[in-house]
Amino acid sequence: MAPGPDGNPYFLYTIVLLLVGALAPFFPDLHQYAILQYYRFNTHQTNFSDLNVVSKIRYNDIILPNPAVDSKVLHDMNAFGFFYVIDIPEYDATKELELLKHVFELPSDVKHTFAVRKHNPNNKNVYRGYGPAVDNVGTQYKEVFNIGPHETEPAFDESSDFSHARHISKEKNVWPSTDNKSFDEEFRDTFSKGFRIRVSIAKAVINCIGRLFNSPSLINRFTHHEFSTLGLRKYPKRSRNGTKLTRSELDNEVLTELEHVDSTVTVLSTFFNPGLQALYDGSYRDVPPSGGGFLINIGTLLEDITDNRIISVRHRVKDIQRDRYAIPFFFNPSFDADISTSVNGNPTPAGKETPTFGHWMTKYLPAVEPILLEDDSLGR
Repeated sequence: MAPGPDGNPYFLYTIVLLLVGALAPFFPDLHQYAILQYYRFNTHQTNFSDLNVVSKIRYNDIILPNPAVDSKVLHDMNAFGFFYVIDIPEYDATKELELLKHVFELPSDVKHTFAVRKHNPNNKNVYRGYGPAVDNVGTQYKEVFNIGPHETEPAFDESSDFSHARHISKEKNVWPSTDNKSFDEEFRDTFSKGFRIRVSIAKAVINCIGRLFNSPSLINRFTHHEFSTLGLRKYPKRSRNGTKLTRSELDNEVLTELEHVDSTVTVLSTFFNPGLQALYDGSYRDVPPSGGGFLINIGTLLEDITDNRIISVRHRVKDIQRDRYAIPFFFNPSFDADISTSVNGNPTPAGKETPTFGHWMTKYLPAVEPILLEDDSLGR
């Protein structure tokens, strides 16, 4: 298909989807058919050689229903597995980066006071809080500080399913407490606000996916999102040659973040740092940084829930021989959300063994967060 007047190869499909979207309430099958045809066309037109063509969608355009924006999201989620959101009101990437660097520059004994229990047995927090970088034990090499949606200590209910994991999903945030009270207050206020901004974007993405696949109730699976996490990350540079443990088995690249796929929706700030790579056709390609906006990608569960009509892209972070900073935000379903069926009622691969999201996380999270969690941290 020839490009439209804006040079966009899916311009005509956008026009068609606008028309079909208006008729969707009266002809849902027609709407679904148009979506599928759009998907089939664009997955055969993908050129992964230049990821600079990935859409940059304004915040105000994705927050409200917009068929033209929905079509861009669908195209990029099928072709690349991610897109960008830009021009976010009241979001200050420079301020977040400044505070992010400052917290990791604090003395080790200060950071130890708000470390997770794996690194400070005197603390109760298991997943929210600080974790130090541990070198030469694997491909993951990062300092972390996790922030969740909860500010009160949860009650422990031994009678509930997966009671330990459920309790951790709701654990109270642990904030830095230093001699600089103005920093402490600014840090907490800035990242609490940043958490809320990212939630609004993630919900908009879920609503967009719900519209695309005629499943407006999809957002109901995310009502509580107890495990949602804003993750501050510092990736220190490694020794130049690395070791067998710190290199990719695929191409021998020295890494600072392991090769993995995410869970549901990720809203990522990489600022102007290179290093993020995504896997296409058996090789990793450099992903352009997010700048002052966000990179949005989906995880394996949403791929399952949409019957594989959008993709979760495998990715990693290579060592860039200098300190690298990033902030991923992971927006997750409610602990008891059903993940056993897709938007079309089909059984999902994940749901065969773990029908609820909380159950699934007991297996997934320790594997991707070994710095913070023991293998049995969520399963006791």
